[in-house]
Parts: sequence; structure tokens; C-alpha cells
Amino acid sequence: MACSAAADDEAAQAPLRAVPPPTSAVAAPNASTLAQSPAPAGFDSSRAYEHLRRQVAFGPRPAGSTPLTQARQYILTQLQTAGITVREEAFDAATPLAQVRMVNLIATIPGRRPERIALATHYDTKLFREFRFVGASDGASSTAAVLELGRVLKARQNEFTIELLFFDGEEAVVDWNRNNDNTYGSRRYVETAQKAGTLGGLKALVLLDMIGDRNLTIRRDSNSTPWLTDIIWASGAKLGHRAYFLSEETTIDDDHMPFVRAGVPSVDIIDLDYAAWHTAQDDLDRVSARSLQIVGDVVLDAIPQIERHLAAAPARR
Repeated sequence: MACSAAADDEAAQAPLRAVPPPTSAVAAPNASTLAQSPAPAGFDSSRAYEHLRRQVAFGPRPAGSTPLTQARQYILTQLQTAGITVREEAFDAATPLAQVRMVNLIATIPGRRPERIALATHYDTKLFREFRFVGASDGASSTAAVLELGRVLKARQNEFTIELLFFDGEEAVVDWNRNNDNTYGSRRYVETAQKAGTLGGLKALVLLDMIGDRNLTIRRDSNSTPWLTDIIWASGAKLGHRAYFLSEETTIDDDHMPFVRAGVPSVDIIDLDYAAWHTAQDDLDRVSARSLQIVGDVVLDAIPQIERHLAAAPARR
């Protein structure tokens, strides 16, 4: 989830842009098929959709829950199967309801240079007691995409080291707008990296959130770093996706904001024009493998442009 003051009104008013399903997504492979089938060189939406489906099958996944532990184990297994080094960073978060044990996952794909570009997502879902919320787009879609991006990037020689960040506790436990009740995992990452003196090595962060919407509509975020947003949107235009990466601007509060405040160039790729946001209808019927493909292709195209920009820029202090 993220928070936008105008999100509910925009979701009700925005025109639908139907995204047709790709032929490759008609029958998503199951987990055993993923392990056995030859891995394609590019982003494979059928593989990403299977990651999404598996997360949804665990059920509601709020921070501290058993289903979230199961989802985390799934993510760990997929990363390890891809040959990607990953570590768990557990911490206790003081929420308005209780202290909750949360766990961030940090995976690393070494590049020619030690400086890092992060691809990030949250993997928890918001706690709702009044209905069953499985977060097919809000939580599962971006996590699925980052897993698939990691597989593709592991097979490449990247100029910068790639960090894959899976944040726990993005969702508010009670109220996003009160008592700092949000973005627990991303705030923890920034605080820990600042104390360790490693945050300066993180040169850019690309956050994915709620990207599975069948009617994909992604607006520029005014809180995001302009040059980084420009690169992402240029890749979208280059690949023929102007209909989904819109020039209109909105303002989003999300997991990128702790990084923005700490001086790390960051961009949030998010579709908040989503009628099923934080409802029981955020399920498999509302998401599309084609939307995952669009975003995955755009991010992969943008990464070399981000690397070139960073290599040419003066060092961030």
C-alpha cells in the first residue's frame, strides 16, 4: 500500500485502461515447473505471476503472522534457488497494538562496482479483521516482480551491485497517518545502514508497489527523485507503454520516503488508481501477468540508463 490523499477519488474517477493478458500467461507454471523449466533470458511474466499466485495462496500476510513467515520462506527459497545471496534482518517494531517481530530480506547480486542500486518491495499485507485481505496487487505483485527481476539480473553482468530489498511492515497496523504507523521495514533499513555507514554506497532505489492491476495506471510521484523518474518514464515511452506510464503527477507516501529523506535518489512505481485497494476484491481476478510484464520490462530497460547516469555523476556525499 502507499498513502495518497487523493487516491480514493482518483481510483473512482480514473478511466480504465484494460491490459490484455499475454499468451505466455494463459497457463502459469506451478512451482515445480518453475524449478525444472529452462529459464528465459528476459523478464517472464508467467514466472512472476506464479510467484504472485503462491503468495496469495498463503492467505492474509500481515506483519508477525504465520502466513507471512511462510511467504518469507518462499521468497528465501526462490532467491537461493536462483543462486542469489540473501540475509534476514529481524527487528522488533513497536506498533500501536503491540510489539511485532518483523524481518527484512536483503539480497545481493554483485556487480563490477560495489556501489548499489536497490530494487525494493514490501511483502506484508495490511491487517483487516472485518474481511479477508490477500493483497494480490498490494504486496504480492511487486514482490513477485522483484523476484523475477532478481533471476534475470543474476544472469547478467551488471555494472553496479544490485540489492533486492523485501520490506516487512510497510502497512499500517492501525492508521497510516497517526503515530508513525507505517513503513517499519524501510525505516529500519535506513536507520541500520546509517549507523553502519553503508547508506552512502546505495546510489539509487527503485521501489515497486501495487503493479499488478489489470487496468494499469502509473503516475509520476512528486516525492520521487526527478532524474530517476525521468529515466523510468523514458524507458516506458521507448517500449511503447505511454498508456500505462502517465505524465500526470500525484504525491505518494511509501517505502521510498525514508530513503528520500536520507538523500538517496529514489522512485516509486505504483498504481494507486486501483478500485480494489484495501478491499477483499484485491485478489487474483483483479491482477494481470501482462501488467507484471510491462513493469518488469521497463525496469530492466531502465537499469543500464540508471547505471550510466550514476557513473557520470559526481559522488553523492
